[in-house]
Amino acid sequence: MAKGVYPYFREITSKQGTEVDMGGHKVLMFGSNAYTGLTGDQRIIDKAKEALDKYGSGCAGSRFLNGTLDIHVQLEKEIAEFIHKEDCLCFSTGFSVNQGVLAMVVGKGDYIICDDRDHASIVDGRRLSFARQLHYKHNDMEDLERVIQNLPEEGIKLIVVDGVFSMEGDLAKLPEIVEIKHKYPNVAIMVDEAHGIGVFGDHGRGVCDHFGITDEVDLIMGTFSKSLASIGGFIASDKDTINFLRHTCRTYIFSASNTPAATAAAMEALHIILKEPERIEKLWSVTRYALKRFREEGFEIGDTESPIIPLYVHDIEKTFLVTALAFEAGVFINPVIPPACAPQDTLVRFALMATHSEEQVERGVQILKKIFKEQHII
Repeated sequence: MAKGVYPYFREITSKQGTEVDMGGHKVLMFGSNAYTGLTGDQRIIDKAKEALDKYGSGCAGSRFLNGTLDIHVQLEKEIAEFIHKEDCLCFSTGFSVNQGVLAMVVGKGDYIICDDRDHASIVDGRRLSFARQLHYKHNDMEDLERVIQNLPEEGIKLIVVDGVFSMEGDLAKLPEIVEIKHKYPNVAIMVDEAHGIGVFGDHGRGVCDHFGITDEVDLIMGTFSKSLASIGGFIASDKDTINFLRHTCRTYIFSASNTPAATAAAMEALHIILKEPERIEKLWSVTRYALKRFREEGFEIGDTESPIIPLYVHDIEKTFLVTALAFEAGVFINPVIPPACAPQDTLVRFALMATHSEEQVERGVQILKKIFKEQHII
């Protein structure tokens, strides 16, 4: 703050889109998780308005008691069908899914095994569990197997992993994790698809679908706040597991249910994704262009395989400075510093939407190239 490079809580005064009004001027938005670019879609806005008119602004209670609407149940059915699981439970936020589910599905005598770059919601969820907590080096399958093979046969061993890692943009090695699952007794898998839904797989069904291993994954979590242009989250699994969570998961039972408008918005976004696969094709077209241009200009972008492109800075102060200079020049990006990464791996996160044009990406690349060169980063 004292140096004038504080990058947080900046106010947007327009709809989310590829360009937004912020701080008195327009900036290119490369800091959003709206991969499908649907947050300003009029069809979604209209459905949200219809829900407001029919159901009012809120439910005034939890799903467990007075807060279940027919559209909550309908959305759960449609998400379960979309993900190819038997049943689904929808929560008010994605964070509360991981926080609540992990606290309930394993307990004393069980084990939670996490990638050491898993999202904070997974970290907080495992802390609430009575299971023993273990972790393995990021995407290191030898280390994961080392952890599991030293555990006793009895007790559930739940591997919990991000499908797409939200800061670095790389994918979990899910086929290898499934192989490990079959080598040892009582191993189960939970995948966080927050950044995979609407991006990977058939019609955006996620990374599990992309790898063809949906049936091998016991629990699939996702959010509505990214590709589905709303707010909330879900857990999908077999009917018995979902029924158990419906009656035991504290972040579900003791939270007010999602608003009618948010529920209707997420459902309409899902319908659009299913009807318009070309939207995801456009996302991947602009992603491939951006990856190519950043590599050509000498940026270090790591192992990303997604519309999340990390631009490594390797210096905390410069990471804040680059973010501020980019904003002044008309580009919004997100700084990533500890604890979201190791101190030596700081970066700025450049994220794409299906609605970005190659011309917008090129403008972003040129602005960032100038800043990175002036700061002697590239």
